[in-house]
Amino acid sequence: PVEPRFGADDFLVSPSNEEAYAVLERWPDWPSPMLHLTGPRGSGKSHLAAIWAHRADAPVLQAAQVNDEVAAALDDVPALVLEDIDQGPLAEGALFHLVNIARERHLPLLVTSAEPLERCGIRTPDLLSRLRLAPSALIQAPDDALLKAVLVKLFVDRQLVVDTSVVEFLANRIERSLARAAEIVAAL
Repeated sequence: PVEPRFGADDFLVSPSNEEAYAVLERWPDWPSPMLHLTGPRGSGKSHLAAIWAHRADAPVLQAAQVNDEVAAALDDVPALVLEDIDQGPLAEGALFHLVNIARERHLPLLVTSAEPLERCGIRTPDLLSRLRLAPSALIQAPDDALLKAVLVKLFVDRQLVVDTSVVEFLANRIERSLARAAEIVAAL
């Protein structure tokens, strides 16, 4: 099995993700300590979050893992990444507490989701309100150049050398998704 590499050198910047990349690169000069990063499944949100987490010395947590104990244990971290806020079930009370702590301490907080906040299923109005205060950075579906470059990278990661015609063939026929590209290369 191939372990995904989330290093800065492994991230491929293209028009579909350059705005989100630029926002994360501007840290610590964000307009707000909290940022919401959104984009389709497999678009590179976790990769960008990992790059930022490394720079900010931030632990990365799945939002669904946050409970009262976890929130209390994170009281002294320098920054935090909450991944997949749209993937429940969520302990919304614990998340609300964590977001409030981050706001009070001006703690850098990066929240990711595949869906806009309004479609994340968050039922606690105050939590949703706090999250909406954060500026958003959007990763769009990959363009042709990025999709082809990712296909090549995925093949190279598996030490497979393929002809460019294979990459062209796949890029023209698969769903426009980096997650689907990874599935196809794994299957091949």
